[in-house]
Amino acid sequence: MKGLLLYEKAEIVRNQSFIDRLINAASTHGLSLTVVDDQGSIPETDFIFFRSRNPKLAKELVKRNIPMFNRAEVNEVANDKLKAIQLVQLQGIATVPTRKIATVAEIHEYPVVLKTIDGHGGQQVELVHTDEEATTFLNTFSENTIIAQQYIETNATDVRVFMLGEEVIGAVKRTGPTDSFKSNFTLGGTVEKYTLDAQQTKEVEKIAKALKSDYIGIDFLLLPDETWLFNEIEDPVGARSYFATTKKDIAVPIMEYIHTKLTKNERDEI
Repeated sequence: MKGLLLYEKAEIVRNQSFIDRLINAASTHGLSLTVVDDQGSIPETDFIFFRSRNPKLAKELVKRNIPMFNRAEVNEVANDKLKAIQLVQLQGIATVPTRKIATVAEIHEYPVVLKTIDGHGGQQVELVHTDEEATTFLNTFSENTIIAQQYIETNATDVRVFMLGEEVIGAVKRTGPTDSFKSNFTLGGTVEKYTLDAQQTKEVEKIAKALKSDYIGIDFLLLPDETWLFNEIEDPVGARSYFATTKKDIAVPIMEYIHTKLTKNERDEI
């Protein structure tokens, strides 16, 4: 079967190593992958591994009835932080207190974390301490929807859980630099392997089941008492921290999962 590996154009070079490993892992199952960017024409194909932050395109591709990993609804929810929070709250799982704001007058306590709903990688997010700082953020991102989140002291520590279907395939604890409240590995943070307890495993499985996702990352703030609060869902999710803590190639189980799903779809059509 022939598949497309769809990326934002700027991300193709940055992710070339992972792309190569996905192509190699796909070949072991008799699958071929061709890389395309999300700004060009999308040719006919048997399946798509959707690795772009582009909910609009994902929805358009649904009309072509092509098997897609992740499905369009996952991309939409993961790239809207408010929708992700609301989904998880509906599952009865504790989240970071969050609300949409449009003006500084709606902020009643500092410090507060301000974010655009569609930022990623630690971008378009700031910890602000004054009305002036908040005004600057709101003006800078005046075209975006903004959410305000209660600032919770975590020593810049969070947990990212890697999910393949409803199965946990790994988790990492990320700790940010001492001069930042952000824990992103790509921004200079450190990572270590993290083992979920039974309750945490139950919660992430519940989220993945509700979302009907294939391959995502789920991020939680890790509190000093080792409890956690849901923060965000990542689609597409990067795997650099997974490799750094396991030395395992995550492309292998991903393509095995996709092959299994495609094979099941074929059997169901017979």
